[in-house]
Amino acid sequence: MNRYHSIYQQSVEQPEAFWAAQARKLPWYTPPSTILSYDEQRHARWFGDGVLNICHAAIDVHVEQGRGEQAAIFWDSPVTRGKQTLTYRQLRDRVAKVAGGLAQLGVTKGDRVVIYMPMVPEALIAMYACARLGAVHSVVFGGFAPHELAVRIEDAEPRVVIAASCGVEVDKVLPYKPIVERAIELSSFKPQACVVFQRDAHQAELQPEDHDWATLEASAQAADCVPVKATDPLYILYTSGTTGKPKGVVRDTGGYAVALHYSMEAIYDLAPGDVMFTASDVGWVVGHSYIVYAPLLRGCTTVVYEGKPVRTPDAGAFWRLIEEYRVKSFFTAPTAFRAIKKEDPDAKLLSQYDISSLKHLYVAGERLDPPTFHWLDDLLDVPVIDHWWQTETGWPIAANLPGIEAVPTKAGSATYPVPGFDVRILDRDGEQAEAMQQGSVVIKQPLPPGCLIGVWRDPQRFHSAYMAAFPGFYLTGDGGYFDEEGYLFIMGRTDDVINVAGHRLSTGEMEEVVGAHPAVAECAVIGIHDELKGQLPIGLVIPKDGFQGDEATLEAELIERVREHIGPIACFKQVLVVNRLPKTRSGKILRKLLRNIADGKSYGIPSTIDDPTSLDDVHEAMCQRQVGAAEQAKPQQD
Repeated sequence: MNRYHSIYQQSVEQPEAFWAAQARKLPWYTPPSTILSYDEQRHARWFGDGVLNICHAAIDVHVEQGRGEQAAIFWDSPVTRGKQTLTYRQLRDRVAKVAGGLAQLGVTKGDRVVIYMPMVPEALIAMYACARLGAVHSVVFGGFAPHELAVRIEDAEPRVVIAASCGVEVDKVLPYKPIVERAIELSSFKPQACVVFQRDAHQAELQPEDHDWATLEASAQAADCVPVKATDPLYILYTSGTTGKPKGVVRDTGGYAVALHYSMEAIYDLAPGDVMFTASDVGWVVGHSYIVYAPLLRGCTTVVYEGKPVRTPDAGAFWRLIEEYRVKSFFTAPTAFRAIKKEDPDAKLLSQYDISSLKHLYVAGERLDPPTFHWLDDLLDVPVIDHWWQTETGWPIAANLPGIEAVPTKAGSATYPVPGFDVRILDRDGEQAEAMQQGSVVIKQPLPPGCLIGVWRDPQRFHSAYMAAFPGFYLTGDGGYFDEEGYLFIMGRTDDVINVAGHRLSTGEMEEVVGAHPAVAECAVIGIHDELKGQLPIGLVIPKDGFQGDEATLEAELIERVREHIGPIACFKQVLVVNRLPKTRSGKILRKLLRNIADGKSYGIPSTIDDPTSLDDVHEAMCQRQVGAAEQAKPQQD
């Protein structure tokens, strides 16, 4: 049996022994003797009697071990032309002072702190300062509207809000303080204080109850790390749903630290001193895990990037960063590379940079479409690793694992389940599906360390959303299948499976076919209501920059391709060429929203949307082509 399979078997058959061994790699104040226990909902809790502090494990311990002068953070901000390096010693000293400042404001163990910051080192310092005190941070993506921030303040009930004076985009400065003030006004819960980090691009006007970050940090006494139980919460992170109240995913401290440390070895193949660059935002789970906590737990250097994949200044930005900081592992979302491919389809800018330090490229956040995979695979001399996970799990569920045993990649597959995740495919009856048979992707209990421990103050919602559908299993909400070799294919959310005249068809498969056309930069296929067949697919495509062809010809070619590859059964007969697709700020296409518009439903404009005007564009295109009932669709009025 090869190495991966033997390690994986041990992890699912003897989880306690497996995770006890991983836990020993962390610096505990009190090492755990109880490895696995279960709460009243029969949900796994890890390392129940262990005591630690994640700030100590990620920062202080490296200074104590003589590595204080190593870079902990490289900050690079093309939008402000700023750069900064913080060593582990400098980071420890600043975190300890900011923690001391928060303690002066009354923040103690268990209190919540909402953080509303752009991609600056101070965002990481704020998160670690909370962790140092045993306080629970809730980071909200900078740029969320006041209403969305208010909902999160009301739910988390923070003692303090920490904000920057502004965020800086490619062509604009977004003042944050008015958003925070309006959010507090809207919230029935009122925080006791607001700490504002002033940026050069815009100085906020402070109110009497506000505190200037620089003054607070300078005047504070350095705070020591507060010991916390492994099962104590580290943070609340609200999922960016397009409907309903956002879910506050709660993460514990010890399980998360152990899982992240393990992932840095097994998945990302990084050793202390290596550099990891994750192009995301601290407001998302990817940022929490692989910008803030995991690299430092492993003693690596993390790159904090305040910029875009394109336009800061061009589509070569990522390649520059890899060269400049000698990045070994790079991680971003597929949508970033689709943007790069659109602007620089032949990757001419790559030739300007030496990226020989790069050993692995990782993508996640949405399905890696095969055309983008092949573009990257042909372009780069390193493995392109598609890995799959969720806000709820906190770290990857499936991946190629170069730190254990690298295996050949397959386009469209996230490769194998990561040790600890007992992934199964269940059919509608809850029976295990055969190889190549699509079904619901679930994880058999116990979930490994690092996964959510609940929904903040809503245990019922936690149970009904994740545990009720198939007792004994966690429901991921994604559909997929295993092939004959055990490779896992995730085909998108289960509601992205459409029913055409009684045939269940994956829109993900159709997107693969459409996206493989040489003129297509990006696409989405959605199912819309049809009186006769139940649902019909429709394609929305963005052509590549410089596309000179005829739109009608392109549409005809795409329809023919789907017919050839999937068959007439798909009933794929309509394609709309659009300039852009509505996406969340984390790069996910808002497919459910597109379906609602096509079906003539009233639709809310989600707070997570990157560019609200993209909705108008698509809605207009649908109306012009008389797609479904799009003419009847109306935006919801607040």
